[in-house]
Amino acid sequence: MNPYFKDLIALLKIEQQEDRQQYQQLLAHTSVAERRANGLAWYPVAIRGTDIERGDYLSVELERTTHQELPHQLRFGMPAVLFGNHQPDVHRLEATIVRLFENRVKLFLKTDELPDWTRDGKLGVEILFDENTYTEMFEALQQASQASDNPLIDLLTGKRSVDFPALTQTSSLPAALNPVQQQAVRHILSSTHLSIVHGPPGTGKTTTLVAAIRLLCEQQTQPLLVVAPSNTAVDLLSEKLSQQGLQVLRAGNPARVSEHLMRLTLESQLQNHAQAKDIKKLKKQAQEYKNMAQKYKRNFGPAEREQRKLLLQEARNIGKEIDKLEQYITQTVLSKTQVITATLVGCNQYYIKHLQYQTVVIDEAGQALEPACWIPLLKAQKLVLAGDHCQLPPTIKSTEAARAGLQETLLEKCVKWHPSAVVRLEEQYRMNEGIMGYSSQVFYENALKAAPSVATQQLWEGDCAVEFIDTAGCGFEEKQENTSTYNPEEASLLLKHLQALLGNAAMAAPSQLSIAIISPYKQQVVCLKEQLAHAEIPAHFRSKLAVNTIDSFQGQERSIVYISLVRSNLTADIGFLNDIRRMNVAMTRAQKKLVVVGDSATLAQWPFYDNFIQYVEQQGGYQSAWTWL
Repeated sequence: MNPYFKDLIALLKIEQQEDRQQYQQLLAHTSVAERRANGLAWYPVAIRGTDIERGDYLSVELERTTHQELPHQLRFGMPAVLFGNHQPDVHRLEATIVRLFENRVKLFLKTDELPDWTRDGKLGVEILFDENTYTEMFEALQQASQASDNPLIDLLTGKRSVDFPALTQTSSLPAALNPVQQQAVRHILSSTHLSIVHGPPGTGKTTTLVAAIRLLCEQQTQPLLVVAPSNTAVDLLSEKLSQQGLQVLRAGNPARVSEHLMRLTLESQLQNHAQAKDIKKLKKQAQEYKNMAQKYKRNFGPAEREQRKLLLQEARNIGKEIDKLEQYITQTVLSKTQVITATLVGCNQYYIKHLQYQTVVIDEAGQALEPACWIPLLKAQKLVLAGDHCQLPPTIKSTEAARAGLQETLLEKCVKWHPSAVVRLEEQYRMNEGIMGYSSQVFYENALKAAPSVATQQLWEGDCAVEFIDTAGCGFEEKQENTSTYNPEEASLLLKHLQALLGNAAMAAPSQLSIAIISPYKQQVVCLKEQLAHAEIPAHFRSKLAVNTIDSFQGQERSIVYISLVRSNLTADIGFLNDIRRMNVAMTRAQKKLVVVGDSATLAQWPFYDNFIQYVEQQGGYQSAWTWL
């Protein structure tokens, strides 16, 4: 086996083991209410329908009747359990999620009849550890390790260097692109095997990618595959590409697709096809046969048993006809598709798994776990990587695997091995230049410049765009709850500053502003939300205000951003604030105003934060928290 992939497989096994162990511990030590809050369970649920499927499997449709606003992790294809509340350890049925839409889920159960306990007491559905994603990654790594004479794989494993032809000259580049963005597009069009777009915050990476993909579609006869680690990133690209007039197929589970993009899914396109009425008619006939078969009970004679068998067989035969018709329509849809969009794992959906592509684009590659990248890579002749390795890396559960190299992304490796394949975008269209400056200095060799349209934007004339509110000496000590850290007094101070800011007579109209309060710690987010509920914030501003973790806010932007750093202790322990890429994300979300609240006595022991505080002082934005007490 290729040593490169042997090492990756070993690291992925460590990660899988740790991930599974953490999941099992979570199930063992939490109540069903806690698991529901963590998105692992729906409880209670009501049965809305049952059906006998092919192979005599029973399907059951469930609806969650309360807590419908809670986010969840249920996904198509995941293993699950239907359980009863009286004896949840005994009253359990293993199942597979086969359909998910809004607050309804359809399960295939490994039984032909629901037991009596399902009619007595409350029911819930809970997901089991998802082995499917790991299975897909392991299979991809195994296949890649066995491939021979593949120039793209050799490039991506550092065995050969990039062979780059002269840049394609084209007159059809959008005039709205700046010179570096145009260079990136030409780079993508010209590359033989690999092109990399490094997109620092606000530099128009998505705009550049969309322009390049549109032109690639004109060059190539095959559809392109465009993937990203998250459904959010996939949806953004799907929408932008569709707006360019391209025929886009959004692959994946419809439950994970934004509602306004449902029209791009295969399911929607099947329903709107001219022959959809024929499928509907056949399904109705099959259901009638199944209903007739269900009239027979367990205690019946040979004749009844034979009749039931014949009825179910006829339903199966109709099911085969439905499958053939759906396959024909699917092929019709695929023949007209120019771009297929999906998550890294979603590109192996059954109806596109067999496809090969001239070009594969991986967006947000800085957040993509490398083993997951190999799922689409096996389908590619040419690869475009886009992202920013100076922002958040992928989430890894195992510290051992991360330290041993799993946290290093394919994007980072390729930037290091193939610098000639990289075009870094350098003009940003989001931030006031004062907000941009520190990030540019630390992460981008001072290469970023603010576009004239945003360089001097302010909340009001003379306002300082970046501030640091120093809580040193105030006694705002951090507190612990479970595995998270919070600082209620810092949260209170932040909200006082926000109230004063919003009360400034020079502030722009609320319709022109948006506000975010972010923190690296989940418990601080909870604390901020609790205090915010009782804070005197004008109603017209509340609807413009979001509170969330830094990780949840990547890719977003707001007019005003507050960052609560939380850590305040005598040992200068800052935990994962030490991952400065997380802070790069946080500090580059703001357009007109960035306010960072923290304890310099704790933070300034670390060069990144010490230098940031000095930078803010030079900008004239340093303030002591005593001003607000």
